[in-house]
Amino acid sequence: MNSVFLAIGGLLLFGLGYRFYASYISSKIFSIENFSGEVPAKEFEDGIDFVPTKKEILFGHHFTSIAGAAPIIGPCIAAFWGWLPAFLWVVLGTIFMGAVHDFGALVVSVREKGKSIADITGSVLNPRVRTMFLLFVMMLTWLVLAVFAMAIAGLFVNVPAAVLPINIEIIIAIVIGFVLYKKKMDAFIPSVIALILLYIFVYIGTFHPLSFEFFGLDKAAQSNLWIILLFIYSGIASLLPVWLLLQPRDYINSHQLLVGLGLIFIGMLIAQPIVDAPMIRVSGEGGPNMFPLLFVTIACGAISGFHGLVSSGTTSKQVSNIRHTKLIGYGAMLGEGTLALAATIAAVAGISLVANCNLPAVGRVEDLSWAVYYDSWAHAATNKATAFVLGGGALIEFLGIQSNLAKTIMAVLVISFAATTLDTATRIQRFILMEVGDSLKIQVLKNRYIATLIAIIPALWLTLWQVTDQSTGLSTQAGWVLWPIFGASNQMLAALTLMILSIYFWKRNRPVLPLVIPFIFITIITLTTLMVKIKSFAMTNRILLVIDGILIALILWMLYEGWTVFRDRSHAK
Repeated sequence: MNSVFLAIGGLLLFGLGYRFYASYISSKIFSIENFSGEVPAKEFEDGIDFVPTKKEILFGHHFTSIAGAAPIIGPCIAAFWGWLPAFLWVVLGTIFMGAVHDFGALVVSVREKGKSIADITGSVLNPRVRTMFLLFVMMLTWLVLAVFAMAIAGLFVNVPAAVLPINIEIIIAIVIGFVLYKKKMDAFIPSVIALILLYIFVYIGTFHPLSFEFFGLDKAAQSNLWIILLFIYSGIASLLPVWLLLQPRDYINSHQLLVGLGLIFIGMLIAQPIVDAPMIRVSGEGGPNMFPLLFVTIACGAISGFHGLVSSGTTSKQVSNIRHTKLIGYGAMLGEGTLALAATIAAVAGISLVANCNLPAVGRVEDLSWAVYYDSWAHAATNKATAFVLGGGALIEFLGIQSNLAKTIMAVLVISFAATTLDTATRIQRFILMEVGDSLKIQVLKNRYIATLIAIIPALWLTLWQVTDQSTGLSTQAGWVLWPIFGASNQMLAALTLMILSIYFWKRNRPVLPLVIPFIFITIITLTTLMVKIKSFAMTNRILLVIDGILIALILWMLYEGWTVFRDRSHAK
């Protein structure tokens, strides 16, 4: 089958979803047209976290904050099970679950004065559940920080050409942010100039790569050094005003994503690669069963609890008009779905165009194919985003772009979004820790600097911790072994958020079935995954077993509390 059909079909369904389903959700459930209060960005404006922002700029910030490495890594691994399951889950999951979740979390947070989902849980259920929710979110966010730091560090080591443009982008974004905020200029022209400068440095970096190999460090040592530097950066970046770095860089990255996706899809139209993967492969060599692992492997490409943290943690504090939430909440998730769709096509079709590459888990390959890349689960799990870098790069080579430059463009795309997620997650973790400090009356946690240190130190330890990967038998960083737990807990957070949204709008006599159905489905998937992982961790690592067990206990507790509220209110009626 021609991969163009997958692209057109997915994009068409996304368009129909925004036109019809988003409008239905907006009017019938969220009723954003009837909101008459002041948005928190204007009510609590402080120039740091609460900043009224143009919808175009905020869309860029939100889009790139949620569109990290996960919607790329997940589909690139999930292609192991064939093209159809990944395609259906990415497209339908995004339209009916992920976008609804993100949109709802944003609307409710705006309605509730910019409160986080955890804070809102306290009023919808009870203060006790708020504390449990905060603890669950803390654990998830540390997993997010660990996974994304490793993803970025790995790409810096394997694609050193990306180092220069990524670091230059930070400087450019700060300059742009200062100019826009202080001079009150329109953002479009400066951001386009910044994008052009970025691609100039992509070209320079391709032919003048920067690497710690110069100091005689092996790849493991280089990765660890990058991880330490990344956490130092994320701590500093998370403390800066959102207008200085976060907003301008994310606006630049939103342009970069549009350009990158445009190049991929145009290259696809020219190359028209045949889908190299089978329709379905239930299991393979050393591979787990498709159910339930597929749905948590593609964690952020279909639905993600982390998006609810972004919606209610940072984005809701910048919305200047509640009517913008449809574009920002639902629309940005469709953008992430498009990125996941591109990653899926790169993995199932684009890699067949690749020749003379070096796979981390395989070595030198003269002619790449799906069968070579996905010959075993160990190879699929080890190579991760490589399929997007190689397959996407091969597609844009058909536009006349030189091979090394094409790979650098793809790597910079992945790293840019992962870096955005890294410092956004650090900022969110700071908010959460300060909320925990307020809830438990721990004064030291209310200090933003101490809260930031506590946000990054456990994540740094988790990132550098070495464990045995049962699927490969090799010693590896714990974060990669925790990927299924990250995926499951991330999805479970989405399910719990959907539960809170369901109860919130049910109390207001709104139809909640579009919220309840995804909640039930995701709950079953994630609990099944966490239960499956208990067995494997019991034989390999007791610390991971404890983490898994704590997550399950918190989930069951919060589900019980939600059921209690529903039961009591139903009886009262």
